[in-house]
Amino acid sequence: MQYYGLGWVKIAITLTFAFFILFNIWRSKKSSGSLFIRRISGLNAIDDAVGRATEMGRPVLMVPGLGGLNAIAVQALNVFAHVTNICCKFGTPIRVCCGEPAVYAVAQEVIRDVYVKEQQADKFHPEFVQFLSNQQFAFAAGVAGMIHREKVAATFLLGEFFAESLIFAESANAEGAIQIAGTTRTTQTPFFIAACDYVLIGDEYYAASAYLSREPVLVGSLVGQDWVKIGSVALVLVGSILNSFQMSQKVTTEWKDGVLTEGAPEHYRTKAESTMDLIFDPQKMPKSEIEAVTREKDPNAKKPEEAPK
Repeated sequence: MQYYGLGWVKIAITLTFAFFILFNIWRSKKSSGSLFIRRISGLNAIDDAVGRATEMGRPVLMVPGLGGLNAIAVQALNVFAHVTNICCKFGTPIRVCCGEPAVYAVAQEVIRDVYVKEQQADKFHPEFVQFLSNQQFAFAAGVAGMIHREKVAATFLLGEFFAESLIFAESANAEGAIQIAGTTRTTQTPFFIAACDYVLIGDEYYAASAYLSREPVLVGSLVGQDWVKIGSVALVLVGSILNSFQMSQKVTTEWKDGVLTEGAPEHYRTKAESTMDLIFDPQKMPKSEIEAVTREKDPNAKKPEEAPK
């Protein structure tokens, strides 16, 4: 009933957007490397950061924030796996500090798997991944202390950060470390920009895995989502222009009980009578038509007003 009238357009738009993503995944699988992803400076600096740490013989620190085990944390761990892979090849020591037990358990397995795949399982040590505390400022103090004690040469701060973000950034900055940071918390991004060398802003954070791995499904999804964004902007522009034009017109029709009727007093078209509003807030099927459909399915059905109370 809710898709009566122009409501079907909403379904068509949804299916079109889904097609954009699936089509680009197919394109990416068909010809690997054919889809372009914009250069992300922060991720390009990973090799430089690890190289500097290797030359100085100092560790690389990675912090996945204080958030739980969600898509944001998984994204951070995917980047950390790539960083660990590079560190493993050059024998660079690493430190991963976690503030959530679930994230700690997954991070330990992810880092261990990297060493196993590189056939260096004997070089993995449990202290590479440490659980400090799930209390915000106890965790902040622990990470800051490690930065100063270990004299880290590079830090990767990716995940959900809160008031402790500037403590981490300034502590690492005081040690002269190269810092690459990114967070989905827009309130903390300015602090990272002020104190870090490279910052992943906005969608760059979610594009990190696709950019580093070039996995066809991830790349295709990323490009497909860009198409969806372009389509959404175009829809907003077309809708704004169409609404402005329609609402400047005088009409003698109105919607009454789900039916467009003639003979109403002349008036400017209202927002509820515009095409875009009818698409995204479709009219309900008139009561008379509901009764007709009901009787067609069951000829013996009583009208609603005849039903027993």
